[in-house]
Amino acid sequence: MNTPLLEVKELCKTYFMDGVSVRALRHVNLSFHLGEFTSIMGASGSGKSTLMHILGCLDRPTSGHYYIEGKDVSSFSKNQLALVRNKKIGFVFQGFNLLSRTSALENVELPMVYAGIPSDERRERAMQALESVGLKGRENHHPNQLSGGQQQRVAIARALVNRPSVILADEPTGNLDSYSSVEIMGIFQNLNKQGISIVLITHEPDIALYTTRIVRLSDGVILSDEPVTEQLNAKEEIKKHSRPNDSEEDEA
Repeated sequence: MNTPLLEVKELCKTYFMDGVSVRALRHVNLSFHLGEFTSIMGASGSGKSTLMHILGCLDRPTSGHYYIEGKDVSSFSKNQLALVRNKKIGFVFQGFNLLSRTSALENVELPMVYAGIPSDERRERAMQALESVGLKGRENHHPNQLSGGQQQRVAIARALVNRPSVILADEPTGNLDSYSSVEIMGIFQNLNKQGISIVLITHEPDIALYTTRIVRLSDGVILSDEPVTEQLNAKEEIKKHSRPNDSEEDEA
């Protein structure tokens, strides 16, 4: 089998709070391959967010190893990890994390500024990314001029522009109504069909069914790791949801 895109081996993470140790992850072994669309599920405190932070190079394991495309990044310096985050990983968060005083286009361009990409290329790639998530014509809108679903589309476009190896999405539908949630999952499904690898954290079983693989965590341990046998199709499911009256979004 080919080298995994992401892989953790005997991964442990312990936090120390007020003199008490909390074991968030316990000897986790997990791999993600190119083109997979995986959801990670678990109750609050299960370790799923801790795992996401380590996969995103936002935190370090207490012990064990983390490999990205076969390279052990567990002991990388802060600067090395920052470079990996910028080049290899696209992030999508529940709260969108957009800059409120800048346009959709400028928000999408931001990762490329840090990557040192020339302004003309930044604009072209940002426009392409916005078009790919159905926001052509909205590039000059500010976040407060966009619905929640549209703001999350901007965030997905921003995650795409540096052409990362993988997109990590942390509860990306958590702040959205059911209609917008299905639209966002439709965008992820389309991206995955194009070969983009996605790891998605969710506590919602119905959202996980839009992915192709579900990993379940409990108390820092993997309970199960199974393929989705009956994947939901967002284009079909959206027909069953009524569009909110205040939504201005286009269909995914």
